[in-house]
Amino acid sequence: MLTRIKIDDRMDGFLGKPAGAGKRPAVIHLHERYGIVQHTTDLAEKFVEAGYVTIAPDLFSRFTGDRAALAAGNDRCDLDDEQVLGDIDAVVAYLRTVPEADTMRIAISGVCQTGRQPILMAAKRDYICAAAVLYGAVYDADWKSDPRRPEPIDKLIEQMKCPMVGVFGELDNLIPLNNIIRMIEVLARAKKSFDVRVYPDAPHGFLNDTMPGRFRPEPARAAWKQITSFLDAAFDGKFSKERALWSFESDSSVNYDFTKMKRWE
Repeated sequence: MLTRIKIDDRMDGFLGKPAGAGKRPAVIHLHERYGIVQHTTDLAEKFVEAGYVTIAPDLFSRFTGDRAALAAGNDRCDLDDEQVLGDIDAVVAYLRTVPEADTMRIAISGVCQTGRQPILMAAKRDYICAAAVLYGAVYDADWKSDPRRPEPIDKLIEQMKCPMVGVFGELDNLIPLNNIIRMIEVLARAKKSFDVRVYPDAPHGFLNDTMPGRFRPEPARAAWKQITSFLDAAFDGKFSKERALWSFESDSSVNYDFTKMKRWE
């Protein structure tokens, strides 16, 4: 069960706590480009069911446009790295007031548009012990400097202070397979621990069961197990700062052609 909350008297959000006594690891779960929608809260509930105190903040709190259009994908709210850093700092401050949250064990999950943010936070803050990226972070634009996002994604990856788990689909129409390979190369050169997988016959957003055209049940189940197993390992301290553990798995066609990818609804 998620509860509506207000963070720093300005950000809406949702908070969920697992049943049972004792402190639990915490997951900051970020929404897609649509803002907080049903899929956001569905995944937040799944994180709670996996045993984590989960908080889903609205990073679009400064957006003054049409929320219905935003939720339908007909408008966009671009995020500023410095503002995001401050917003997530406020989220962590809120978590520190939650008795059930073990704030020495915090992971952050970003989906689609917010896939960049777990890497950003892992680069710029030391309170993140795992970063989870769901088909985001390595769009073509992420490799370039932008006034809102001055450091390209490769520079942020090089600065990461924690391990990263990444989930991608072979049929993604927004992220070419070459971009994922490029990310792996940066992670490996920087000696970061990671588990990145590309799932076969899976489009962008394949965990989203509110969009039947995108949803792929089998890859979604496998990806969820990958994510939670990785987070459990990170929370249990199984990643040493003295060792780099690399795992990259991809199942894709030898005739892969990004130009033939399409958007699924």
